Amino acid sequence: MMHVTPQAELSSYHTFSIKAYCDFLVEANSLDDLIDIYTHAEWKRLPKLPIGTGSNMLFTEHFAGVAILNRLKGKEVKEDESHFLLEVSAGEDWPSLVEWSVDNGMFGLENLALIPGCAGTAPIQNIGAYGIEFKDVCDFVEYLDLESLSLKRLSCCECDFAYRDSIFKQQLSGKALITKVGLKLSKVWAPKTAYGALQQLIDGEPSARKIFDAVCQVRRSKLPDPTVMGNAGSFFKNPVISTAHFAELKKQFPNIVGYPAGENIKVAAGWLIDNAGLKGYSHGGARVHAQQALVIVNFNDAVAEDVLAVAWHVRQTVLQVYQIELEHEVRFIGREEETNLATIFQDKNNERL
Repeated sequence: MMHVTPQAELSSYHTFSIKAYCDFLVEANSLDDLIDIYTHAEWKRLPKLPIGTGSNMLFTEHFAGVAILNRLKGKEVKEDESHFLLEVSAGEDWPSLVEWSVDNGMFGLENLALIPGCAGTAPIQNIGAYGIEFKDVCDFVEYLDLESLSLKRLSCCECDFAYRDSIFKQQLSGKALITKVGLKLSKVWAPKTAYGALQQLIDGEPSARKIFDAVCQVRRSKLPDPTVMGNAGSFFKNPVISTAHFAELKKQFPNIVGYPAGENIKVAAGWLIDNAGLKGYSHGGARVHAQQALVIVNFNDAVAEDVLAVAWHVRQTVLQVYQIELEHEVRFIGREEETNLATIFQDKNNERL
């Protein structure tokens, strides 16, 4: 029997820990549960929202639909001559999976240590850190097609992975529910320690465990613990701008931080926010974190409107100072569907007119 909670309060199911409600909260422990939810007569016309650990979402208002807790568990290891092949159910905790793989001598995930979330949400955002992205270790992604209610599988190259993007955020948005991921880890391991912070923290010859520990140390020092202070990690994506735009900014801001991204430059959003003097900026119970400008925190019983106000002020200030439009990495969940900051404030302005 599936556990169903009507008019559920959601603060304990997302890491911002802000009070929000949904019409129904349902826990899915199997593929059959998922299919039952999507064929349930009473819920047929209601919007559905799969939730993993809720580490990358903000409920902007009451969700008038069915929130689904994805609790599909299990992992299996296969191997061939050159690779370990991991098959991981969508509800498995990502940080625990990374540590388990390192402990068991299957290396390649260590740079992705301590990224909050579950295995099933990793491909959606194409999570990445310290020179590695999910696409670099992906073999396949299995999903439930929400139209045919049949299982389908995409190879890594079919997932259209890009920076914090994938087919699951684009063409398959709202049409697919990820049930399993396949990871391909080479048995010939090569350390990835190009990021300066990692190099400084690793003594002697790098090992996967040393890299794992260094990544954990850096993340814990930079990012506030959501169990102590509600947040969703990096709030904004690092914007990609033209080399000409970057060259102009470099004249005005010699210390601006950017990295080559094909023919363009990826700029550090945290630097832009920090340099604009926005660390500590607050509205109501939300503020830009004093140690890490890329994070917006719920420091004092914030409501969604507080987070939105801080995010909008940051976005508008960065646009004014650098002529760069920041895009939020955090998913905004509206009354019936996903929304975004620009739409919300456009609607607010229209209401005032």
